[in-house]
Parts: sequence; C-alpha cells; structure tokens
Amino acid sequence: MLSLDLGNRSRRFLAKLPPKQAGQIDRKVSALQENPFPQDFKPIKGSTYYRADIGEYRIIYKIIGETLSVPLIGKRNDDDVYKRLKRMR
Repeated sequence: MLSLDLGNRSRRFLAKLPPKQAGQIDRKVSALQENPFPQDFKPIKGSTYYRADIGEYRIIYKIIGETLSVPLIGKRNDDDVYKRLKRMR
C-alpha cells in the first residue's frame, strides 16, 4: 500500500464539500493507494500525472516512489483542474 501525500489544494477542496461527496473521494483515494492504476485511470497528456474519476469529481495524482501524491481534486466537467495543474508546473 502506498503512503498518501494530499496536497494543500486537495485538502481545501475536500473541506468545502458536503460529507457524502468527501466520503466518496476519500474512498477512491484509499482505493488508489491499494491499486494506483485502476480500470478508469488515464494518463494526462504531456505530464507525469494521472487522473481518476469518481462521480462528478476528478482526482489528479502521481506516483513518487512509494507515495501517492494527490495535488488536485476538481469538478469533472470543468477544465479548471487542468488549468490549475498547468500553473503548478
């Protein structure tokens, strides 16, 4: 099982969500710690990051050694999460 590094942006995003959605995302992140490459993952073009979807949310993550790094979580139908990812690089 990979250790988890949840970024500040991800923490703030989760804190603003209703408990039901935050729980769904929490379960998906836990599943990613067990299997970082589930059936629904996709690599992000031009980047070393991957994405996974849960409900109406998108989780952006990366594997660094034995750590699952989750810098961003955002709305699925909103390109804002990709704009924020570009600004991070």
